[in-house]
Amino acid sequence: MFTKKLAGLLCFLLVSVSLFAQLKYPVTKKINQVDDYFGTKVSDPYRWLEDDKSAETKSWVDAQNKVTQDYLEQIPYRKQFQDAIEKVYNYAKYSAPFRNGDWYYFYKNDGLQNQSVLFRQKGLTAEPELVIDPNTLSPDGTTRLQLFNLSKDGNYAVVGLSKGGSDWQTYYVRDMKTGKNLDDEINWVKVSGASWAGDGFYYSRYPAPEKKASDLSAKNENHLVYYHTVGTAQSADKLVFEDKANPQRFHTAQTSEDERFLYLYISDRGKGFDGNAVSYMDLKAADKKFIPLVANISNDDYSVVENTDHSFIVKTNANAPNSKLMVFDFTSPDMMRSADLVAEKPEPLQQVSSAGGKLFLNYLKDISVRTLVYDLNGAYVNEVKFPGIGNASGFDGNHDDEFTFYSFTSFTYPPTIYKYDITTGKSERFRAPEVSFEPKMYEIKQVFYPSKDGKAKIPMFIVQKTATKMDGSHVTLLYGYGGFNISLLPSFNATLIPFLDAGGVYAVANLRGGGEYGESWHKAGMLLNKQNVFDDFIGAGEYLIANNYTTSKRLAIRGGSNGGLLVGAVINQRPDLFGSAIAQVGVMDMLRFQKFTIGWNWIADYGSSEKDEANFKNLYAYSPLHNIKADINYPPTLVTTADHDDRVVPAHSFKYIATLQEKYKGKNPVIIRIDTNSGHGASNTKKNIEQIADIYSFIFNTTGTKPEFNVEK
Repeated sequence: MFTKKLAGLLCFLLVSVSLFAQLKYPVTKKINQVDDYFGTKVSDPYRWLEDDKSAETKSWVDAQNKVTQDYLEQIPYRKQFQDAIEKVYNYAKYSAPFRNGDWYYFYKNDGLQNQSVLFRQKGLTAEPELVIDPNTLSPDGTTRLQLFNLSKDGNYAVVGLSKGGSDWQTYYVRDMKTGKNLDDEINWVKVSGASWAGDGFYYSRYPAPEKKASDLSAKNENHLVYYHTVGTAQSADKLVFEDKANPQRFHTAQTSEDERFLYLYISDRGKGFDGNAVSYMDLKAADKKFIPLVANISNDDYSVVENTDHSFIVKTNANAPNSKLMVFDFTSPDMMRSADLVAEKPEPLQQVSSAGGKLFLNYLKDISVRTLVYDLNGAYVNEVKFPGIGNASGFDGNHDDEFTFYSFTSFTYPPTIYKYDITTGKSERFRAPEVSFEPKMYEIKQVFYPSKDGKAKIPMFIVQKTATKMDGSHVTLLYGYGGFNISLLPSFNATLIPFLDAGGVYAVANLRGGGEYGESWHKAGMLLNKQNVFDDFIGAGEYLIANNYTTSKRLAIRGGSNGGLLVGAVINQRPDLFGSAIAQVGVMDMLRFQKFTIGWNWIADYGSSEKDEANFKNLYAYSPLHNIKADINYPPTLVTTADHDDRVVPAHSFKYIATLQEKYKGKNPVIIRIDTNSGHGASNTKKNIEQIADIYSFIFNTTGTKPEFNVEK
């Protein structure tokens, strides 16, 4: 009997076949551009696509988007994925509260609001009142509230806004008594916070870009620290620190809670240093000058987490790859006497926070967080007990707080806020989300597989429905990053649920280059060791196939930013292993990344093609753009980027896809999705849902797999 179900399956198969016909891509103009790197001539025929302001580039973007949208619109279950994601994502989401005086502030998203809304209430039981609703600040909901920092007395707040997904911020000052902004407006803020002291605050900014330059792609140099007095114009701000001799350094300022000290952090990753220097200024002293706490920039990190009346408590990895706490006595004659406060442990120390006279130290044990509590003298107090394997964050507060808040989450455990009593060490659940699915229907497994070089066991989390049969038939999405000392911790993402419900399996590989096992793990995947990251990711794919989760035809990979580089590199090296590839906002041109915005900041992890021949050869050997070959049968590939990405500029993705479309001769789609009014990440909820629905649709379609939900309209 030719049932309705069979008709739907036939329709699905016919559409899938038609989508694998050779696509007609826009013809991309080539120019004669050749660069010389240590005697090696490197062609760059699509250099003109680096000009994000040109009409020619915009026309090319429109043509590419038309090809991509025409392709995606033919997938019969694209809308169903979008509807399913909207449904599961539509629940109230809260941040942990933070206190200022009698007021508690928190963020809330009703479910599908484009931006979370800031509220406050007197005490924890009073009726909340609206503070700022970013959804009203732009017609399409892409203006984001990036910073909200209250003065100590709570009378004023610095409000930082960004538009269209850009990293640039504009700061305003809000009178918290009237709820209205003053006339203060501070522009060209990037890589900054706002730290109050007296009747103003410290912040960092860049000079305004030259008119002829693009504010979204021009190199950012000469990071300046200023002090702004409330009620004055930006032109009257006091320059606190600059370093004209070293334009590619970050300079950020932070005040202590008691507003006695100003800390100045200086990093120089553009010269290959992975650490920082720290100086401090006593704002109560008659002679206000910066005094070096750590004078020289090296590969060691230092951050002040608390101060007492005679010392600074500092987190550092100096002579401690897993990090430790030190105490610096600033009352000593040489201002430099120091000692260990909490010694290094076998597990890496990821984060330290302070509240109520206690220190909260987050350690990672096989990618699961443990939080240990110490007093300010370094004496152990207790361990915070969590519901299971997962990630906890928060524990921030003031010196006089009696309790603090933290959030706990895991792959199948939606972020739940707990209230922690600092005196008793007891936690109680403060607020739990009401989700529309049953978390117990899904299971998490952690596995370890050997690295190619035999020097490490690589952890990987695998998430699937509990009823999933291990028969190799499932679409499996493998995610990775592997860089910049960043750890991929277990965390909940509601948008993953429809992928699992459709029959998919999700895997996260904790690759070397990240921070999951401390600085040694990071170093094993950076600079000349970068190939280890790609080998680890390839090994994860091989494990999933060998253990009958999936097949190469149904193995999809996904990564963003440094993870986009990862995807681009491995499909050059092992195209046979993958059935679908999603490269998002990737660093694809490893020879020129340092020439845009703050790309020079990545030299410490990648190396530079211009400064050292060994680094050039290493970068050239794996650069996704420069290793595309005409004789490779590439898997179906979807590249995503956005017009306002001023972190990894879209030129990386533009040049990459133009080259791939030129050289690849097969029938698998190799397309690019270029979002508008968005940045390095989706600039609002609507755009995020649409993008994820397109990614899931692309994966299922290109792996030739029917989602297990009904595909009929």
